Amino acid sequence: MFVKPGELQTASVDSVGIKGFFVQSLAIAEVELRKLLRDPTELFTRAVQPVLWLAVFGQIFSRVRGIPTGNISYLAFMAPGILAQSVLFSAIFFGIAVIWERDLGIVHKLLVSPAYRSSLVLGKALSAGLRGVVQALIIYALALFMKIELVLSFKAIIEVLSAVTIGSAIFSTFSLIVACLVKTRERFMGIGQLLTMPLFFASNAIYPLELMPKWLETVSRFNPLTYLVDALRGLMISGGQSVYGLGVDFGILISVFLVFLIIAANFYQILVE
Repeated sequence: MFVKPGELQTASVDSVGIKGFFVQSLAIAEVELRKLLRDPTELFTRAVQPVLWLAVFGQIFSRVRGIPTGNISYLAFMAPGILAQSVLFSAIFFGIAVIWERDLGIVHKLLVSPAYRSSLVLGKALSAGLRGVVQALIIYALALFMKIELVLSFKAIIEVLSAVTIGSAIFSTFSLIVACLVKTRERFMGIGQLLTMPLFFASNAIYPLELMPKWLETVSRFNPLTYLVDALRGLMISGGQSVYGLGVDFGILISVFLVFLIIAANFYQILVE
């Protein structure tokens, strides 16, 4: 059954089923993955920046003795933060592709399908998660090359990849919300560039929270990147610790994603108005 763009089918979960909802989401994720397989150069170009941060910035700041990192080296302290940075920078510009799809008429076709808008958003978030997993594998390889002591148990790696997937989903969904509001590529690029660095520096990615001024430390506690870094640091690094606890980190990350998912599903229609 087809409907007008402004009247997307709102069948209950009971009528379509939970299975149908996830099938729709996986179908969207598969489409996005096919795009990535056709042009995988994006992944490798995105990997250049974290390599520079670890190999150059990390080597220099590891000589600074005034940064308290506990029982681990500064490079080890920094590695999870650079992985989180890579996730952020890759996902925050995800919305530009949605604007392109709007201009090509793809969004209109999706909106007149019987699929849930939330499944459309979830599918795109899952595809962003896959990109984040590839970035994580690159950071793992680089960290091993630089002789950073990692926790390489199967359980720890799966938990790291899960955290990366959720983090990528959060920032890609947030990017989609921004794209729905600004609607043009030029405005989106400006806002995306405006948001990335404050999100990165107002987190614990490259320095502990206790080094921050009190006002910035308060701001960082409302930054989901802080909890992503905290979880990665506790899971990924040998001797690393989670300040807030993994339960709190994952609980906050999942909660933020669900809120963004609901908002993005409601805003998706705005993109074509």
